[in-house]
Amino acid sequence: MVTLAERPDLDPWLDVFPGGWPEFMLHDPIAALYYNLAGKHYAEHVLIAYDRDHPDRAVAKAYTVPFHWDEDVLPPGGWDRVIQRATLNRGQGDEPNLVSALEISIQTDHRGSGLAAVMLEAMRANVRRLGFDTLVAPVRPNGKPDHPDVPMGQYAAWTRADGLPVDPWLRVHVRAGGTIEAVAVRSMTIAGTLPEWRAWTGLPFDQAGPVHVPGALVPVHCDLTHDHAVYIEPNVWVRHRT
Repeated sequence: MVTLAERPDLDPWLDVFPGGWPEFMLHDPIAALYYNLAGKHYAEHVLIAYDRDHPDRAVAKAYTVPFHWDEDVLPPGGWDRVIQRATLNRGQGDEPNLVSALEISIQTDHRGSGLAAVMLEAMRANVRRLGFDTLVAPVRPNGKPDHPDVPMGQYAAWTRADGLPVDPWLRVHVRAGGTIEAVAVRSMTIAGTLPEWRAWTGLPFDQAGPVHVPGALVPVHCDLTHDHAVYIEPNVWVRHRT
């Protein structure tokens, strides 16, 4: 496990994660504010895990971003908002006081191995090493696409008999010491023309109203009259004390 600051030569590995996300998820316009500059401005916040016996690619990666936030309630804008805030803070010279998780990705042939929990703990340790006492995470529950019509607040509250969340990814966070705080109701907004959404999903997008898209946490809203569709993804805010 290394940071990109320690091993800048591993930067090309970060782009080789086929099948990591549904295609439409790659078209959030806010993402470019972070990912295009991660290697330059946030290299200490980029973690890369590789197999010592097969050091030819990353098996997992993780990204965080530092930002300043004084309000008691974490932003309803979630993922998009912390990237915007971090960008503004950097431009204005404001000192960050929180770190937000942005992504943990595992190569498809290593999923289900427990590596996600290892990456989360490494992320927590790295945040602590960088001098921060809190990591927050706008968590994208990985079981939510099976329940797209259930409100996120209701879904996040589902628990098993042992009291842990039903959702596997939320469960990893809670087991690691995280506390579920709130729903980020508009954590990511992806808008596109209907031809773009057809290309991203392979779906016809020929009926107005909600469209269920594989991999989406909630329905995509299709507007035939104005030739566009909009996806507003909610996430779940989890706070970790490091």
